[in-house]
Amino acid sequence: MDTMRRTKIVATLGPATDDPQVVAGMVRAGLDVARINFSHGTRESQIRRVELVRQAAREAGRYIGLLADLAGPKIRIESFREGKVQLLEGAPFTLDTALDPEAGNLTEVGVAYKNLTADVRPGDTLLLADGQIVIEVEKVLGTRISGVVRSGGELSNRKGVNRQGGGISAPAVTEKDLDDVRLAAEIGIDYLAVSFARDADDIRRAQSELRKWRGDARVVAKIERHEALDNLAGILAVTDAVMVARGDLGVEMGYAELTGLQKTIIRQSLASNRVVITATQMMESMIQNPIPTRAEVSDVANAVLDGTDAVMLSAESAAGKFPVKAVQAMADVIRGAEKYQLGSPRALGRADEEFGNTEEAIAMAVIYTANHMRVRAIVALTESGMTPLWMSRIRSDIPVYAFTRHEATRRRVTLYRGVYAVPFDIVTTDTETLYRSIFDRLLELGLVDVNDLVILTKGELSGVSGGTNSMQILRVTNR
Repeated sequence: MDTMRRTKIVATLGPATDDPQVVAGMVRAGLDVARINFSHGTRESQIRRVELVRQAAREAGRYIGLLADLAGPKIRIESFREGKVQLLEGAPFTLDTALDPEAGNLTEVGVAYKNLTADVRPGDTLLLADGQIVIEVEKVLGTRISGVVRSGGELSNRKGVNRQGGGISAPAVTEKDLDDVRLAAEIGIDYLAVSFARDADDIRRAQSELRKWRGDARVVAKIERHEALDNLAGILAVTDAVMVARGDLGVEMGYAELTGLQKTIIRQSLASNRVVITATQMMESMIQNPIPTRAEVSDVANAVLDGTDAVMLSAESAAGKFPVKAVQAMADVIRGAEKYQLGSPRALGRADEEFGNTEEAIAMAVIYTANHMRVRAIVALTESGMTPLWMSRIRSDIPVYAFTRHEATRRRVTLYRGVYAVPFDIVTTDTETLYRSIFDRLLELGLVDVNDLVILTKGELSGVSGGTNSMQILRVTNR
């Protein structure tokens, strides 16, 4: 159990990780949550990847969370006759929703999203291939969007299309996504990410579909649309977690604002007691190279210092040459950054706010106390994992151990900053016997020493979710 690293690592599975030894290596290197990208692969390949992760986790004696990422309404061009074209600045170029999908050429290409013409006006700027190709719209007529290339370059098949400033009306949850939600529920995914979420209703739709198939995954809102930023408060009110999806967000909002937006989203997410993942191109060069660039190291470290719960690898692990080294490099950078965490760990934050319930009040009291005493560990006896989540929202260098009998909760807390899962079942109502069993477990795992102080949170009624209502400061004793 790597309690020297508080920020968690999410890594995407793909063709590069289909070898069981590679997945096992990623787990040993520090993988906390495995991402299944529903934009790629078949149902069978996704199920196999889930099984590989679970097998590797069992063999390593660890808990690994699973995050399934819905494809969402990615707006893409269709294909070119020759596979790609070279667009020149100043040249005319047209997007046509009625063009043969395979008939693209130097002057026009088809578009898979048939309603694009309703969302675009003359004077708009369209960004293709992650913003590398820029087209200024001059005319929209029938199925055709005609414009001028303002920034040219190579454009190949099936590249994405964004409207600068947002405004694409495609629904966040597509028909394909509905099928994938059902699959996610059936295979017991822990987190479900909603791509291109616009508002709270998009999140509620995904939550409703999950409940329909009896899934208990927590929902992650991917913040990558202009509209999502406008509706961030509403999204945070209903979602369980957010992902700063910097690829499309950077394209829609402009890269100059991206760092500030990242910090704002992380700060507001933590203030709302929501988990936050920072993603996209964090160690992109490691698709081809065995070590990250200095800029990538700074990027990951910056997210860690911002207080993100997790940082994520995408193509670096899914399709790169060095998936295990990418996880190891990320773990090393996190540990290095956390040595230099800015600000005082004693800062409580939210000191002037009212707490919403008893659990939250207990959690904040625990962290305040722990940051002002020589406490070695915090132990939370938990059913749902909510008390450890609230504890993890406030900066502290003291590890929080989620003692729980529920495997789903143990996998869920793998995404919480500074929280570590410990299997534990309460089998006694005698207080002294309970304390003794907790001390034995901590000592057995090497997490504390005799005479260390620990803080324990628990509820009066064992097995009741949401029942945490007390904290004790205890000194670890031997038998």
